[in-house]
Amino acid sequence: MNIILATIILLLSGCAIAPQVNAPLAVYNFGLQQTPDTNKPANQFSIKLPSLLIVEATSPIWLDSQAIQYRLAYHNPKQLYTYANSRWAATPAAMLTLQIRNHMLSETGNTVIKPGDGAQADYMLQIELDEFSQVFDAIDSSHAVISLNASLIKRKTRSIIAQRNFRMQQKTSTTDAAGAVNALTEASNQLTENLGDWIIKEITDKSQ
Repeated sequence: MNIILATIILLLSGCAIAPQVNAPLAVYNFGLQQTPDTNKPANQFSIKLPSLLIVEATSPIWLDSQAIQYRLAYHNPKQLYTYANSRWAATPAAMLTLQIRNHMLSETGNTVIKPGDGAQADYMLQIELDEFSQVFDAIDSSHAVISLNASLIKRKTRSIIAQRNFRMQQKTSTTDAAGAVNALTEASNQLTENLGDWIIKEITDKSQ
C-alpha cells in the first residue's frame, strides 16, 4: 500500500522514478487581464466610492512561495505537496492583490490607492489569504480551494467597519498542475467579483 501511495505522489508532483535532466519548468499566472483605464473621466464610472487603499495581501509562511500546492484529502489532508516542474509567476497573495486592485480600478476609477502613492485614503482593505490549493478527493478527482479573510477599515478612526471570510471552490478539469492552475484561476476570478461587490456595498452603506 505504501509503495502504491508513493507512486501516486510521484506522478502527481511531476516527478519520475528515473532522474530527469533539464526538465522544463512551467510558469503560470492568472492569464491576461483587462487593464484598467485610469484616464477615463470619473463621471463615466457607474460606481463612485470614497478613496480605498488596498494593501498587499498577507499569507501564512507555508503559502508565501510560488509553489503550486495540493493536498490528498483521501489520505492525509493536513500534509502539503507541491508540483515539481510547475510554479506560479508570483506568490498567490501577490497575484490576488493585483487582480483585486485591477478589478476595483475598473469598477470605480481612480479611487483605488496603492501603498507608496503618498495619497490619503478614506478606507483601507486588508486581506489574509488562508488557503490556495488543489484538493484531491480521490486519485482521479480534485477541486481548487481559495479561502481568505477581508477586513474593511476606516482610515481616520482605524476601526474595522466590516469583516468577512470568503471561500471559493472550483472543480478541476484535469488532475494535474495545469488543471489546478485553471481551476484556481476561475475560483480567483469569481472570488474577486464577490469581494468587489461586498466592498462596494459596505462602503456605500457606511457613506450614506
